[in-house]
This record gives sequence, structure tokens and C-alpha cells, in this order.
Amino acid sequence: MTTTVRATWVQPEDLVGHELRQAAQDGRDARDIERRWYEAGGSPAPERAGASEHPAPPGLRAVAGRLLDELALLESPSADDEPTGLDAIRAACPRWPLPRTGPSGVDRERLHAAWLGRAAGCLLGKPVEKLPLEGIRALARATGNWPLATWFTARGLPPELAATYPWNRRSAATSLAENIDGMPEDDDLNHPLLALVLLRRHGRSFTTADLARLWLDELPAGRTFTAERVAYRNLLDGIEPPDTASYRNPFREWIGAQIRADVHGWTHPGDPAAAAEQVHRDAVLTHTGNGVYGAMFTAAALAEAAGGEADVHGCLATGLRVVPPSSRFARAVRDGIAAAHGAADFDSVVDRLHSLYGHYHWVHVLPNAALLAAALTHADGDFSGSICRAVSGGWDTDSNGATAGSLAGLLAGRPEALPDRWTTPLKNRLATSVPGFDSVGFDTLAELTHRLTHQEALRP
Repeated sequence: MTTTVRATWVQPEDLVGHELRQAAQDGRDARDIERRWYEAGGSPAPERAGASEHPAPPGLRAVAGRLLDELALLESPSADDEPTGLDAIRAACPRWPLPRTGPSGVDRERLHAAWLGRAAGCLLGKPVEKLPLEGIRALARATGNWPLATWFTARGLPPELAATYPWNRRSAATSLAENIDGMPEDDDLNHPLLALVLLRRHGRSFTTADLARLWLDELPAGRTFTAERVAYRNLLDGIEPPDTASYRNPFREWIGAQIRADVHGWTHPGDPAAAAEQVHRDAVLTHTGNGVYGAMFTAAALAEAAGGEADVHGCLATGLRVVPPSSRFARAVRDGIAAAHGAADFDSVVDRLHSLYGHYHWVHVLPNAALLAAALTHADGDFSGSICRAVSGGWDTDSNGATAGSLAGLLAGRPEALPDRWTTPLKNRLATSVPGFDSVGFDTLAELTHRLTHQEALRP
């Protein structure tokens, strides 16, 4: 018996629909290419899956490859407002933060709270990842957990509702209230671990090529998704960074680079400009434009929080200073903040953002940026409120919960400031496939991160 295994997110026939969608959002006129794709038997971009489980019809893969190359040649009207190069980004940011001139530090306890916050927020969002907003609300309401205030549970859930909105298949066994036993593996935690390894090996002088080699050495290909998996495939095909981010990669403006930003921000306390510049070298391995801005915004906001002198609103404002103000990313963050200001009911905020950004894929960076900014603004620094709002808004629930928890944990300042219901089930244990880190404790990770902030290689 022969079993066919298809690598998802990398086959040309799986990418054309996503690239056509990206073209429409960029303002590129791809109508002729779209017509030819459908005439050849191609399919639109799937909303909830990476690819079909069945091989492509004969000849379709070749057609897909040719059309992807044609799509790459279409000029984008947004290109001038959304550069990818660091010099061009800095030139487009009139309020780019000044470099740090004096000493600054972050203590272990603050970093410990950030690691715990990232894990708890990610874990909260894992069971409802990929579910539509109405499903998340229905599941939580059915168990008396709305507005969302604690872990999701299957206890007492009506069978018909469970069948209509099934939990995330990979996460249900490890992320519901009744079965959490430490922090299970997730790419939202794997990538911060890899950032630790990167900085320990190369310091702040690392290059994008250093990160690429690290991935090939230490990151299993099966633990990569969307833009990261395409870039990984490109590396194996001999394509060098930064072309790895753009060649046949329709996911280049999705959220993947943003989930890799935390350690770059944490290790530059009070220096958001340096954090943004450092994470740029990480992000361009896999992303362009708005995808890169998501990482820079997050790193800068976290660096501001790590400095210990700003509230959540100041952190968000600082994050915007490293993003071109005319970009769609900056607009999404501003939309999220504006929607949350003065709103009594967060559900109404979420409904507004879904009406504005619901046409994007649920993993695209723009809807998630708007939601993250709204959740953090509306929660006003409260840890539980931050992660619960970020997850309750749908879209990329675990990634948004993780970033919200990271920032809110930093602002809380110490592990004891985080409610026990979020930290006790983590059992100070993280599962991962990153070599040397499986079952590592969050206190150990805080210590390792703290050392990086004081290494000579990381100093300006």
C-alpha cells in the first residue's frame, strides 16, 4: 500500500489562490491571471486549511508556477508607502525613536512575568484557533465563561454545539481547563526559544543568514507554517535571504514575523529603535512590508515596556513610531485603538473590527494588529483583561493572546502579579522540539534572557 504525503503551504497550486487574494489587497490588477487560473481548474484560497489533501490534476502545478511568477511582476500601488528595507522604513518614519544614551536594564522578575504571560495567553487561545468568531462566543457562553475570563472547557458543553464548533484538533487534548498539564509545544513559543539561541551564538551582530542557518540546524521543517515554511523551502532550494521572503510566498504579510519579536524587544529595555532594527534582520527572512512592520511594532512596544517607565498606551504609541505612518499596518493599529477608546462593551469593538478587516485571511497581520491594539487599549494594562480580550476577538487567537500576555506581563512586573489561574497550570514547564529546551522552566528562560541583556555583544 502506498501512502501519499503532501507538504502543505509550499505547493504552487496551493499558493496561487492566496497570492491572488494578496494582489487584490495590494491593489494589483490580477484579473487576467485569476481568469486563467480558474479556467485551468485552480481553486481559490482556502480560508481554514493550508492545502488540499489530494494531488493536483496533471499540468496544474506547472500552470500554478507560471502564474505565480507573473503575479510577482505586477506593480503594487502600495509599494512606496510600505517599503521593506530598513533605511527606507526609517526614512518614512518622522518620529523614529532616538537611540538610548544612558544605561537601562530589566530585572529577571519582569522577564519571568513576560515569559509566563506569553505562554498563558498563547495557551488560552490554542483550543479556539481557526474557529469563527461566532463559534468562540457560543462555546464560551455555553459554559458560563462570557465575557471570557478563564480557560475554555468542554465540561457541560451541549454535544450539538461541540459538533458545530469543534475545538482545534491539535490543541484540544492539552489546552482545555480540564487537561492543561504544563505548556504544550507551540510555534509562538518555539520562535522565542530560537531567538535566545540566535543571540547566545551571534549576539546583536547576527545576520539574516545566521538565522537561516540556525533554522536549518535546529528547527524541524514540520514545526514551520505558512510564510516560515515557504521560506524554509526556499532555503532548501538554494534561494538566499531576503529573497526567501518574497519568492512564491503569498504569506509574506501574515503574522509569522510578529510572533518572533519578543526576545528582540525584551533584550533592549528602553531602546525601541534598537529593538526594531534588530528584529528587522529576523523578519526579512520570511516577510515583507506589513509583515515586517508587525515584528518591528511589537519589538519596539516590548522594549518600551521592558524599560519600566511607560504604560500600555505609551508602549503602543512607541510601536507606531517605527512603522511608516501611511502604511496599512499603522492604519490598522490606529483603527484598533480608536475603536477601543471609550467603548464600554468590547464585543462591539470586535464587531467593528471584523466589519473593517474581515475580508483578510485570519492569519494576515493586519486584522490581528487591529485586534491586538484594541484589546490592549481596552484592557488598560490589566493582564487578564488583555489576554482574554485578545483571544475573544477571534482570528489568530493563540498568537494574539501570546503577544498581549507578553506585553501585559512585562507591565505587571513580576510573576506574582499574574493571577494564579493563569500561571499554576503551566507548572513551570514548556514542551518544545527546539534542542536543549524541552521541559525547560520559565524561571530558567527568564535567567537566560536576563543574561543576554548584559552581554557585551548586545550593548550599543
